[in-house]
Amino acid sequence: MACLPLRVTTKATEPKPLTARFLTQTTSPLLPALAIAFNALVWGVSWWPFRYLQERGLHPLWATAFMYTLAVACVLALRPGAWRALMTTPLLWGLMLASGFTNVGFNWAVTVGDVVRVVLLFYLMPAWVVLLAWPMLGEKPTTPAITRMVLAMAGVAVVLKEPGSPWPVPASLADWLAIAGGFSFALTNIFLRKLSAAPPPARMFAMFAGGAVLAVAAAGVGMGLGLVHAVPAPATPWLWMAFLLACAFLASNAALQYGAPLLAAHTTSLIMLSEVLFASVSAAALGAAELTSRVWWGGALIVAAAVWSAWPSGDKALATH
Repeated sequence: MACLPLRVTTKATEPKPLTARFLTQTTSPLLPALAIAFNALVWGVSWWPFRYLQERGLHPLWATAFMYTLAVACVLALRPGAWRALMTTPLLWGLMLASGFTNVGFNWAVTVGDVVRVVLLFYLMPAWVVLLAWPMLGEKPTTPAITRMVLAMAGVAVVLKEPGSPWPVPASLADWLAIAGGFSFALTNIFLRKLSAAPPPARMFAMFAGGAVLAVAAAGVGMGLGLVHAVPAPATPWLWMAFLLACAFLASNAALQYGAPLLAAHTTSLIMLSEVLFASVSAAALGAAELTSRVWWGGALIVAAAVWSAWPSGDKALATH
């Protein structure tokens, strides 16, 4: 996914860069908020162009590879030396893998599964953060954090419990991809916390490169298993859509990079949850989701846990993509 804004503790004596201080003092909160909402909008409706491309023969994994290859090229054009940090910062490789798996899971899942169900399962991410932050960051889970995790897990159980199934378990490839993508997204947040001192271009390069490399690798494995077809012959409709999708994601990432530093972390997190709304409304309108009472109730629990984790009083809440 896009580069993630998250709450990182900084030294009180560390001055802000001049441009950051200028923007903070002169920019209305409305513009950064709209920028974050635009990022959420792009991700919330991204399922439609991915399905459009799938219908024209371009698998979402190949579309993801195309999109992030273009993003890597843009980063290297602006910061030619961004890749060098990989040689001296091993954690960037972990960030690259985690970010890559996040995009593989989410982009594939929204293409082949019920969109709302996929987005809700993906937003189990705050619960995974609670589990990962203890061994990786040394942050022991607090009572509120454990309560939020139980609330999110209860919501997932409600969403996954099919009428004919005795247990609330993933019922399809899309379910597994969404859950794995959300776990990888949480891991991406953890790596970003650990890499807070790394140069931003290096982090961005690692995340974009992960999206490109992991998508190609997954597509290759999928072809061997008969789950993914080869890249189709070039055709104007899918080439244009793939290019426009790549541009949309680059624009959404730029909006995120602009808006996130100018807003409190919890504000960014709450605005980003509008992705669930954008995905739900667009999917319901275009017949790509089944909004049953089970999905409503389970989704309410999952979103409640995510909102709670993003609230100002939440302990070190991490933001969404």
